[in-house]
Amino acid sequence: MDHLQGNPNTMKRLTFVLAGAAALALSACNNNNQDQVDNAVMNQPNADELNALADNAANDAANAPAPVVNKARDENAAAPADNTANPTDAEEQNVSGM
Repeated sequence: MDHLQGNPNTMKRLTFVLAGAAALALSACNNNNQDQVDNAVMNQPNADELNALADNAANDAANAPAPVVNKARDENAAAPADNTANPTDAEEQNVSGM
């Protein structure tokens, strides 16, 4: 073991051997994911189904009742008018006495 200490050439060789072994180990891993690709393709709807879904969504939106925003606007328009007077500038500036 004394020959491993301090000899830079031996350390470089050891580093290259370990890096090569790691590269071989990683290259042996199976990276074929064709089954996953096939499952993803199989689970996707075709273009005709997507067009039918889009048409149904558009028809539903066109036939839907008016949004709640219109109802709230109509209720606000039908509410009695607020006839309270706005304060004058002098009244607004007179807050130090409070």
